[in-house]
Amino acid sequence: MTWKAALADRMPGELAEEIETFERQIALRRQGKIDEKVFAETRLRRGVYGQRYDNGQRNDGTGAKQLPYPSNGFTKGPETVWDAPGMQRIKIPLGGLTADQMDTLADLAEEYSDGVCHITTRQDVQLHFVHIDDTPDLMRRLAAVGITTREACGNTVRNVTACPLAGVCRDETFDVTPYAKACMRFLLGHPDAQDFGRKFKVAFSGCREHACGLVSMHDLGLIAVTRTVDGRVERGFETYVGGGLGAVPHQAKLFDPFLPVAELLPLAQAIARVFARLGEKRNRARARIKFLVAHLGIDEFKRLVLEERAGLASDARWDAHVAAAPDEAETPLRPPASLAGSPSSADPFGAWSRTNVYEQRQAGYATVTVALPLGDLTARQMRGLAAVARRYVGDTIRTTVEQNIALRWVSAADLRDLHGDLAALGLAEPGAGTIADITACPGTDTCKLGIASSRGLAAELRERLSAAASPPDPAVEGLRIKTSGCFNSCGQHHIADLGFYGVSRTVDGYTVPHFQVVLGGQWTENAASYGLASGAIPSKRIPEVLERITARFVAERQGSESFQAFTRRIGKRALKEMLADLVPVPARDDAGARGRAFYSDWGDPREFTLGDMGVGECAGEVVSLTEFDLAAAEAQIFEAQLELEAGRAGAADDRAYRGMLLAAKGLVKAEFIDVGDDPADIVREFRTRFFDTQVFFDKYAGGKFAMYLFRRHERGPASGAEAAHQLIEEAQLFLEASHACQARLAARPAAGPPPSPAPTAP
Repeated sequence: MTWKAALADRMPGELAEEIETFERQIALRRQGKIDEKVFAETRLRRGVYGQRYDNGQRNDGTGAKQLPYPSNGFTKGPETVWDAPGMQRIKIPLGGLTADQMDTLADLAEEYSDGVCHITTRQDVQLHFVHIDDTPDLMRRLAAVGITTREACGNTVRNVTACPLAGVCRDETFDVTPYAKACMRFLLGHPDAQDFGRKFKVAFSGCREHACGLVSMHDLGLIAVTRTVDGRVERGFETYVGGGLGAVPHQAKLFDPFLPVAELLPLAQAIARVFARLGEKRNRARARIKFLVAHLGIDEFKRLVLEERAGLASDARWDAHVAAAPDEAETPLRPPASLAGSPSSADPFGAWSRTNVYEQRQAGYATVTVALPLGDLTARQMRGLAAVARRYVGDTIRTTVEQNIALRWVSAADLRDLHGDLAALGLAEPGAGTIADITACPGTDTCKLGIASSRGLAAELRERLSAAASPPDPAVEGLRIKTSGCFNSCGQHHIADLGFYGVSRTVDGYTVPHFQVVLGGQWTENAASYGLASGAIPSKRIPEVLERITARFVAERQGSESFQAFTRRIGKRALKEMLADLVPVPARDDAGARGRAFYSDWGDPREFTLGDMGVGECAGEVVSLTEFDLAAAEAQIFEAQLELEAGRAGAADDRAYRGMLLAAKGLVKAEFIDVGDDPADIVREFRTRFFDTQVFFDKYAGGKFAMYLFRRHERGPASGAEAAHQLIEEAQLFLEASHACQARLAARPAAGPPPSPAPTAP
């Protein structure tokens, strides 16, 4: 019997029909009757991704079973798209799971994937190495337990997230869970949310001060607030719009200090309509709502949204979804009780309970965080955790944005037994919510855009931190580390105390993995501030970066000074000087085994290289000049950060612009060595020789980073610290793209003497 027949009476009718439609679309695409671009958006809206596939290697060092599929993920063309494994993203609204759903996820991981369930930074679950022909049945089995993959990706409203402690938090204003669910149900498949230029992310938080929903980095973020009117307490949301990380992060702007709960859904609909109507559609690099808000200004954006809201026809679902919210509540499985005896920090239970157990506002209950290194757990562990949940908490389970799983409503008396059961599954690691609890995106393991191994680095740092002879200093223990494989911030490096994102540098003709060090981000207060890159360090030296910075923080911290305040006080120049000796890369052939390690990435012994680049003398000289200008550009961009740090936004803007001009000039010298210093000449030559010809374009970002230079050149200086901050981010990305372009130029085979250079026409 097929899964379609076996589950016919267990799937909601609408979901069953959607999955059948998708199965038909797969068949039509196989026959070449659906255009690949159309089909790509279709499958992405069902959460079906292509992925990087590298001979079964996993860069966390654990290895993986070999799969009988060729490489490159989904590729264009009817002959190849069907034979490669991909990734299936599974939406878990608010991270809420039941034990039955966990059993199903375990079964799917074993039968269709590599046996691993991965928890994401949006509280989703991902399965990797899934064949596209298996996805319809996989979706049917999920639908039978109440899970949909609809709009898990694509230009849609993505998974709605919320604080995993919502409803049990000691500091929350009220439980946002039912309102977040109402928003998710209303927007899923809504006609007004189907014509976006890019994705749209929504998050809810019960308070301002904690990380909770990370509201400031979302397209639409909502924080629970109340007010008293005529002696009656009213619920509402402090509402923010236009946030986002990505290559250049934007802080969300305050839209309304108090949005009544009755207006939650109509306002979300109005925002969706304005975004769909006015948001960028052609240039994907600027199609997020953050760019629309920045372009219009928050006041004009708000005016348009309120005008749209006033014209909306009344919808009965607005009230139906929200009216029942105050009455929704979870029911504990077991009665409250106190823990017998006091945990000792000297034993495993005591160490675990200190970091992984949160005392709920409901007396006698606790929330337990199951720490998952790299967000992974095996199918066996997922199934075992479902059994543990049935024993202690029932279905009050949530995934977290830190890639862990939270068991809510644990009776305190059960904590010792629960710890023992988790230990038997290999899921009792302490350190949840500490510096050792590192967030990482997939990086080069499975992401096509990955430049360096974010998971490999995270695994190495976690292992070193966990193996330390004694717990870290309390000031250090609470810091957050987040790693991304590229500049796109899927690992949320911008909001970490210590963030790292993958880049590369060319040394003696070899490509060497590096990470940019990002300092100054703030995880608390719903991602209150974003950090800036402070310089690229070879990947294999990042552990030393961590050791030096944290040691200096402990030694020089003043009172209860935060890490952000500490880095601001000592300044970026001092931090850069402290790490300066870690920047050089030893020559590959002269450095011995330790030196050669610089030319491979974490968790992967293979050489990270473009091969031996035979470069002629003339090209070598030009490359040398280009490298010189790129180094000068990096210095200018760093100086821009110092100016911003000192409160001189105008000077910071100018320095960042000059850095981009230097990088562009360095590339132009590869073809026209006599280019002058006039910005208009540099920009014209760069556009003609590198942008119009697409020489600057790469597979990661096309030519979008060049647009940062063009826009700044055309508009002139910008005012304000936020604009300067964004330009510095853009300048850093332009520089990284210039480094990559220079490496491609150096890799070109020698073809005899170049023609005499001549300037292009004005």
